[in-house]
Formats: sequence, C-alpha cells, structure tokens
Amino acid sequence: MKKNIKWLLLVSLTFMACNNDDSDAPAEVPVVPGSAVFTKYVALGDSFAAGYSDNALFKKGQDGAYTNILAQQFVAAGGGAFATPYMNDNIGGLLLGGNVIAGTRLYFVGETLTPVNVPGKPTTEVTAHLTGTFGNLGVPGAKSFHLLAAGYGNVAGVATGAANPYFARFSSAPGTSVLADAIAQNPTFFSLFIGGNDVLSYATSGGIGKDQTGNPNPSTYGGNDITDPTVFASVYSNLVTGLTAKGAKGVVANLPYITALPYFTTVPYNPVTTKILGGGSEAVGKATIQALNAQLYGPLKQALTAFGAGDRINLLSETAANHPLLIKDESLTNLSAQLTAAFTPTLGAQTAAFYGTVFGQARQAKATDLVVLTTRPDIGMPPTAANSGLGIAPPAPLNKFGITYPLQDKHVLIPTEAAEVKKATDAYNVTIEAVAKEKDLAFVDTRATLTQLASGGIRFGNFTMSSSFATGGAFSLDGVHPSARGYGLIANIFIDAINAKYGSTLRHVDLALYPIQYPQVIQ
Repeated sequence: MKKNIKWLLLVSLTFMACNNDDSDAPAEVPVVPGSAVFTKYVALGDSFAAGYSDNALFKKGQDGAYTNILAQQFVAAGGGAFATPYMNDNIGGLLLGGNVIAGTRLYFVGETLTPVNVPGKPTTEVTAHLTGTFGNLGVPGAKSFHLLAAGYGNVAGVATGAANPYFARFSSAPGTSVLADAIAQNPTFFSLFIGGNDVLSYATSGGIGKDQTGNPNPSTYGGNDITDPTVFASVYSNLVTGLTAKGAKGVVANLPYITALPYFTTVPYNPVTTKILGGGSEAVGKATIQALNAQLYGPLKQALTAFGAGDRINLLSETAANHPLLIKDESLTNLSAQLTAAFTPTLGAQTAAFYGTVFGQARQAKATDLVVLTTRPDIGMPPTAANSGLGIAPPAPLNKFGITYPLQDKHVLIPTEAAEVKKATDAYNVTIEAVAKEKDLAFVDTRATLTQLASGGIRFGNFTMSSSFATGGAFSLDGVHPSARGYGLIANIFIDAINAKYGSTLRHVDLALYPIQYPQVIQ
C-alpha cells in the first residue's frame, strides 16, 4: 500500500511538472535602450576603467573591467563595437626600451596571506604602439587634469614622467589628449569615473605628498600631491562639456572615501604581539616587554612627561596580547633638542643626539591611524638605510620597525592626513554631482557602495561581498583595485543608474560568475 501511495505521488508530481504552463511564469522584460543611444560608447577614467587588478594591468583583468562589462550589456540595447587596448599577456607589467618599469601581477602562494609577484618578465613594450581606435580610454595612474593634457600619450615623455606609459601605447598621436581621442570618436554615450587618483597617491604614500588646495597650477604638483578642488572643478566641467557637446548622453560616478579600502583597513594599529617581541614564548615575551619598558619606553615616557608630552608613549602592558606600533607623527612638535639634552648625561652626546632625532616626533599608534597594507612586511624588521628616514641603518637596539624604531611617514596615514583626503574628496563629489545635474546625466554613488562593503557587506544569492582583504571578494590583492567580481558589482550599479535615468532595461551580470582571485597561471 505504501508503495502504491509513493507511486501515485510520483505520477502526480510528474504530471504537474510536464503540464506546467509556461504562460503563468512572469514574462521577461525585453532589453531596450530607453532614451539612451549606445551605438558608440567611450569610457574615460583611470585604472578602474582600464580593469587594473592585483597591482597590474593584464588581459584577463581587462576583460573583466566594468567598462567592458557595460559594453557587453549595451549590445542587447543597440550597442556597437568596443575596443580595448589589450596588454600582451596575463602576467602584467610593462617594458620601456626593454627595461621593466612596472612589475607583474600579484597572486597567493599556498595558504599564505602575503601576495607575491607572478614569476616572469613582462612582455608588453610601451614603444610597440597599438593602432586603431579604442573605446576603453581608461588610463592607470591618470588624475583628472591628465585627461585634458596634450602629450600625455607621447612615448618620448614616459621616461621623464611627462607622459603616461599606458596611454602612450594607444594614443592616436603623440600630442593628443585622452579627451580629444574620446571626442574624435563622436560618442553617443560615455562613462566618466575619474578623480580617485587625485587623492589616492597621497594616501597610499602615507601622506608624503602635499595638499595643493589653493594652488591653481597642476604643472607644479608632485606625483603624490592632492589636487586643488578648484582645479578639479574646472577640469571636470571641461571634460563633461566636451563629451556632451554633440548631444551624447552618459553616466558619471562620484568618489568613495578611499580610506575605507582594504589598503588602509587591513593592518591594525596594534599588531605587535609577544611572538613578534620575543619569539612566541609567553615567558620570553614577558621578559622582552619588561626589557623594552626598562630600556626604552620607560626613559622615553619619563623624558616626554617632563616636556608636557607624556601621552605620546605609554609602557607596554605585560598582560595584553597586542601592543600599539611605534610611529613617527610629523604633525607633532619636534622635541629632538629636548630629548637630546635629557639623554646626554646617560647616553653621551652622540648617542643622545641620535635618540633625539629618532624619537623627536615619535608616539604610539592609535585606532585612528591607518597603517598601509605595504607596511605589514616591515613590522618587526630592521630598518635599512633606504627606509629608515635617516639615510643609515640604525644599530641595535633600535633595529625593529614599529617596536624599537618608529615607522616612518610612508608607513602610516595619520588622522590629519586622512582628514585632508576626506576634505578634498567631499569637494570633488560636490562638483561631480552638480555637473551631473546640470548636464542631466546618470549619476552613480560609489561612495555609498564602498561604505556598504566596509560595514557588513553586500549580499547576492548565497554570497556576501565585503571589503575585507583577500577574503571579502570585492577587492584584489593590491588592496585598492577591485577583483573581477568587484568590477562586476561596479558594472551593476552603473547599470542601475543608467536604467533609472534613461528608462533603459539593461540587465545585471551574475556576480557569481566572476572570480575573486586569479591563479598563478591564467588559462
């Protein structure tokens, strides 16, 4: 009887499945362009538009650029051909006259969380100029004003820094600009996502550059400087005015707070453990902490307290599992002379002067300090003449970065520097949104998206994407640029903005189809 019931149930289910009326399923909305015209699409931007990932530009990464994904989705709505200036290989990197000027991409070896470069030598030569017209005008390293600069693609200027090696590979002529090459194609639709590099290089260098707010002359800027917001406003307006002069529609994006990128959020301010301090044994670690307090932190604390700056240094706890890094804070009053005088009776004039120089602006890190990703391998290692900030390799006992020797300016973005980045970003975003409204363009809020990734993540299907380094899925191994899946997410939020503005019905891509990491060898 039970067998009969099971058999009848199976027949019933089979009958229902075979007689399912497809007309009851919701009809798929056809893809239409709405009021947008995707016939000729050009994309302007920086490394994000190019598809840069894992600290390099390479063919597979270019395939997954959000700009390339958008062009593919535009096809169903009348979009035309979209050419990309492809690199020669999947290892990345660049040659100039046979010399390596950009290294290969990063990948993980085994279970280590420290990425390494793919072995091999780059094969993409800057001087081997590409012919043809390219819809993807994303140029890694480009700042806003670079898109207007004549000669930015002149290979003769690459070695001196006057031109960009990536643009030099495919610019239409040595004296052209990125904008000129875009306008020459008579685009019917464009995307513009630019401005990140106007603050990024300052931040990733630990604030080594200068905030150029108030300086209207970009030709005087250093490579790590923050662009004056007034300069950005003028440049951005000129870019969009040129792109829309013949009636093209388009989509523009604001800028996220880059300090929420994994590059700035992965390494904690207090990663110093008993393992780093004393080799991993609790007894050894405790003894080492006691020695550090007696020989370095205690004397520093006592001297700084006498000068009204005792809050810069505290004794290391013998019970805490983690301890804050020792860093240099160039925003502090330099107490080198005072420390030299205080230490002279016990250390002698020469050694005291050295200690004064090293610790004159030293303090322990706080939660508001952003230790950059590339600092991680330096922690606990001996400073060298090249990275000590003094031009010499400090002797023992000042031979452990972040523990007995302060991490330098390039290692940490301190709060005053982070505030400069935020202030400039806010100013740029005011301009971007105002120009989008003035020109009646689609507007993408990437700042909100990164905020969401950094505070709980974004869920899709059975996955959750976040900004966590390596494991979050949204960003590549350089901690700045998106992974392939991250670029897919960017494409989808661009599509949302385009659909909302122009009444188009472009479809999302399935993010689960995009990888979060590439292996050493890409087939």
